[in-house]
Amino acid sequence: MRSPYNILGVEKSASQADVKKAYRALAKKYHPDQNRGDQRIAERFKEVSAAYHILGDTERRGKYDRGEIDENGNERATGFGGAAGAARARRSADFDFDQAEGIFSDFFRFTGGNRRRTSTGPTGNRAHRPFGGGTRTKGLDISYEMTIGFEESITGGTRRLTLNDGRNLDIKIPIGIKDGQVIRLPGQGGPAVGGSAKGDALLQIHVAKHPYYRREGNDIHLELPISIDEAILGGDIEVPTPRGKLTVRVPKNSSTGTRLRLKEKGVKTKSDTGHMYITLKMMAPQTRDPELEQALKNWSGGDGKARRKRAGLN
Repeated sequence: MRSPYNILGVEKSASQADVKKAYRALAKKYHPDQNRGDQRIAERFKEVSAAYHILGDTERRGKYDRGEIDENGNERATGFGGAAGAARARRSADFDFDQAEGIFSDFFRFTGGNRRRTSTGPTGNRAHRPFGGGTRTKGLDISYEMTIGFEESITGGTRRLTLNDGRNLDIKIPIGIKDGQVIRLPGQGGPAVGGSAKGDALLQIHVAKHPYYRREGNDIHLELPISIDEAILGGDIEVPTPRGKLTVRVPKNSSTGTRLRLKEKGVKTKSDTGHMYITLKMMAPQTRDPELEQALKNWSGGDGKARRKRAGLN
């Protein structure tokens, strides 16, 4: 598996700013809105988002660099002391659990406490209920983690989760799921002594950061660059949203900071539907335009000094 550095195309010595810059460029290149119907590109976008989930956070990046987590951002197995211990853990699974409860306990502390799995490989499952003495009434709950893209958290979808026993489950990602939310999968956890009910699998969802969308509650925010002529003259422009592009009318004489509301175009949940807020940001041309410069010199309303004085800033 390629490292997050290779995926983003940056050196290990790259600064956080360089990492963010590389991610934004790749996210724009592989964004699903630009490559509709191309599953290969969609998977590449997910791969880039997962890589930035590790390198974009200084704490997670440090853990990866020290070898404490793997390429998926999951803790590396440490139970039983490395590979030899893992072999002992596998051998312990061949015993009669009803007759060897001590080994049963150690085995599930390993598979449930120091290893996890995500949909892309091992990641460190944590057992929420340690194995204790006596007969259990229910098997262990085993935790998993999965990182999804921002758009997928808004629109929902289906992901494949590989459990610690090797089985694959197709998991429905609910529409509007939040970062850190846990999906409970009843009966998909560890077995219990004596044939009691199995435990549950607990899947914690992490939502990758997006280069230009931001979520607050059920509202979605977007800062949208516009040109000087669009700000002065107004008009219809296309705006990206997590569900596709929409046409929005920019009012004449709009200033940087002008906010437009797209009613009920935010996050939809069972109990509420948020809005999408677009904040306009007027951008100057990247290259010199002599005609524009002359027009501004001749413009009677271009006295910025007088405007600042009226605002009490001079």
